[in-house]
Amino acid sequence: MSEVYALRRTRLRECCNAGGSAAALVTRPANVRYLAGPAPEGAVLLLGPAEDFLVCPGLPDDRPGQTRPDETLRVHVVPGTGGDPAVAAAGLAATGGADSLAVEEHHLTVTRHRALRSVVPGLRLANVGGAVEQLRVVKDEEEISCLRIGAEIADQALGELLESILVGRTERHLALELERRLVDHGADGPAFATSVATGPNAGRPGHRPTDRRVEEGDFLSVCLGATYLGYRCEIGRTFVIGTAPADWQIELYDLVFTAQRAGRESLVPGAACRDVDRAARQVLDSAGYAAALPTLIGHGVGLEIDEDPQLSPGTMGKLDACVPVTVEPGVHLPGRGGVRIDDTLVVRPEADGGPELLTITTKELLAL
Repeated sequence: MSEVYALRRTRLRECCNAGGSAAALVTRPANVRYLAGPAPEGAVLLLGPAEDFLVCPGLPDDRPGQTRPDETLRVHVVPGTGGDPAVAAAGLAATGGADSLAVEEHHLTVTRHRALRSVVPGLRLANVGGAVEQLRVVKDEEEISCLRIGAEIADQALGELLESILVGRTERHLALELERRLVDHGADGPAFATSVATGPNAGRPGHRPTDRRVEEGDFLSVCLGATYLGYRCEIGRTFVIGTAPADWQIELYDLVFTAQRAGRESLVPGAACRDVDRAARQVLDSAGYAAALPTLIGHGVGLEIDEDPQLSPGTMGKLDACVPVTVEPGVHLPGRGGVRIDDTLVVRPEADGGPELLTITTKELLAL
């Protein structure tokens, strides 16, 4: 992986040099990990004029190779306690002869920005913007492999839960059990807080699990994700508990399923992000559910669970191959229930079989 990290840093350095900066300071944790590998909490990365540094508040742990930072990087430990690695990195840049430093202004606090200016007043601070985030959009096959394994873990955890008795158990209990199963099957942990919504709670988008117990005839809406070697995937499914689904449940489910399929089939290289959103949204809109729709149909995933690109009506730009995204339309009816179907896929050209579905748990409306 050292060669991969080095190549990523070279691409960022070229971007910064084109903007007139001889050095760059990366502080956003996901970006540090992308460029340097798994780093200690609080570490920052300095791309210096002559040498790159991983600046840490303490020495990296003695961990296995896959969970250690790039060993070709020089590690600088901030002396004492309470020192700011970002400020120390700026000092290293100035000492190394840099006259300008590109920083992630969207991540720096005002306090930290002021500290940088006060410690190295002669260093011109520029904005690197979202350059690293843009580099992260297209994944290499190693990254996609991590997402694929995470999806397999999430599928396995969900499948095992569906084989158990659900009636009478609380949303909170089910969510905790799912997260435990993720870890049992090899995940670093959940990719985000697991959502379990039953009955009328399924009509609330973004519902957090409560002590409500599962009842016969409920919609059960579950959304979970696994983190594997830092990469995060997502899956969401909706089921009916105990009895044959009611007519209104079948109708609503079939509608969301049709919308989700339309979104998935639109995932081709070169497709406009907003067109993918439109493909799924118009199915639900034409059925009269415009007011119950989410603000976006999907988003990118990777080292964070919500990355670019955003599949929303106002998003500009087009999809590239090897970009993993979610497609997750839903309709939520307050006080009654709702349906959400959520998959993680990788954009692939038609010659390679079209979009690669990573989350494969059945999308059939099961009565559990």
